[in-house]
Amino acid sequence: MHALHQLLQDLKGYKWVNLTHEVNDQIPIYHTFNPLQEKQISKMEEDRVHSLEYTIGSSHGTHIDAPSHFAEGKRTLQDIPQNERVLPLYVIHLEDKVKDNPGYAVTVDDIKDFEETYGQIPEGSFVAFSSGWYKRFDDPDAFVNKDKEGVEHTPGWSIPALEFLSRTRKVTAIGHETLNTDSGVDAAEQGFLDAQYYWLAEDKFQVELLANLDQVPAVGSIIFVAVPHIKDSPGFPAEVFAVIPNN
Repeated sequence: MHALHQLLQDLKGYKWVNLTHEVNDQIPIYHTFNPLQEKQISKMEEDRVHSLEYTIGSSHGTHIDAPSHFAEGKRTLQDIPQNERVLPLYVIHLEDKVKDNPGYAVTVDDIKDFEETYGQIPEGSFVAFSSGWYKRFDDPDAFVNKDKEGVEHTPGWSIPALEFLSRTRKVTAIGHETLNTDSGVDAAEQGFLDAQYYWLAEDKFQVELLANLDQVPAVGSIIFVAVPHIKDSPGFPAEVFAVIPNN
């Protein structure tokens, strides 16, 4: 058997976990986007072919943000090669902290605590924040979780944590289960998505609205991010999955 075929066969012996939400016109979306629209182009009974045309935002559902989404002059989706979208996956599980504080933001200490248990996160990795928030995805109001003043109480990353991952650990990409990189409380206080800007301005990509991270162990997995090739796109809905250890 050819070496790469053997490698594929070996990979298929592991567990594969879908990290992607289904997209429809009812999902939570960032307020600047319109819901998914679907138009029938041809029908099987009339044209002998079933074709649909979709109008969809670049940040609908599970999606990749290229650096150009926030940072002028940085890479677009086309500039991120395939081998940069298949990476060692490290998952920081903070579901309990988010349960106690829905607006929790990952800290440098959280990362260092993770490393005390699992070892140093290596350069070139994908680091995901597992908050359990994806379980709210089918209820847009619960997902956004606004208080009476309109502040979203949702989890995110702190800028010091992102700086540590980018500058000290030199990771390639991050991911999370929410609509934004910032916690909702931080975004409200700042008046802007400062953490999201920070990360993308580092010329690094992120994946938002991940699902099922609670099924992925802290270490030992591989993440795959598949995207269409659309010229100059700042991001697009993606199929994301992980190959994880069997035990």
